[in-house]
Amino acid sequence: MIPRLNARTHTPHDPLAEALRRPVSPNEGLTEHTIVAHWPGLDYYTLDDEQKTWTSVQWAEHLEGPYLEHPFAASPDDDRRAILHLDVRLHPDDRELTGPEWAEVAHRLARVAGIEIPGKEHGCRWIAVQAQPGRLDLIANLIHLDGAWHAPPPDILRRLAGEARRIEQDLHLIPLRAGPTTRPSIRTAPTASPQLASVLAQLADEHAGPLATVRGLVEHTAHRIARQPGASGTDTAYRLELIARRLHAIQQDLDSTAARLVQPRVAAAPPAVRHTAHRSP
Repeated sequence: MIPRLNARTHTPHDPLAEALRRPVSPNEGLTEHTIVAHWPGLDYYTLDDEQKTWTSVQWAEHLEGPYLEHPFAASPDDDRRAILHLDVRLHPDDRELTGPEWAEVAHRLARVAGIEIPGKEHGCRWIAVQAQPGRLDLIANLIHLDGAWHAPPPDILRRLAGEARRIEQDLHLIPLRAGPTTRPSIRTAPTASPQLASVLAQLADEHAGPLATVRGLVEHTAHRIARQPGASGTDTAYRLELIARRLHAIQQDLDSTAARLVQPRVAAAPPAVRHTAHRSP
């Protein structure tokens, strides 16, 4: 299970369209088989006799509501891009999850990201969309219902990656790294090599490393450009895909270099004792 944090946006329409793989529509109703989870406070805003199935446009407007209610809410650095979008993808050979299992994954990731805080009544509005095989999209508005701005934890990628590993174990899914591919321990050598290897390993980390974040943004941009009409967009998307592949190759090179730094050195074999025949004078 690979989590990915996308760039924040001003409106939820593009993230929702990406999750659905089609534009949002005022005519298409999204049932509980597509919206598998949402913020708990939505139950208090929905009457028993109210229509249960909302269109994709209505879901987008619902997520956009805090913008209209709190037009001056912004982050500490005066950023108004309040729509957070993260997605997770299963291993291609994983089994198909049920609706309740996808809902459990959504709530666990929402809590780790700080979007859902148990017991907090005026939290973030968020929904979880399961419209593509093996993929779940979580879209949230960082503006609380009381107008406060929710700042995600600075190590959100590390937290999401750690929770993804726990979800894999709990739901018996295929782990991201299977087999004897774990990095060797870096505690044995008393030199600076373990520290340097740790730096390289952090750079090469597939989940929380900076190169993984850059590669995810490049791939996301390539997918967006590829959907635009015209040959120029197709050529640009292809170039971005090549850049993403080169970044991935750099990650692999850094990972193998880190592994070599912590490999124990083989002591040189002592010289063989030369046996010479003793001759009597």
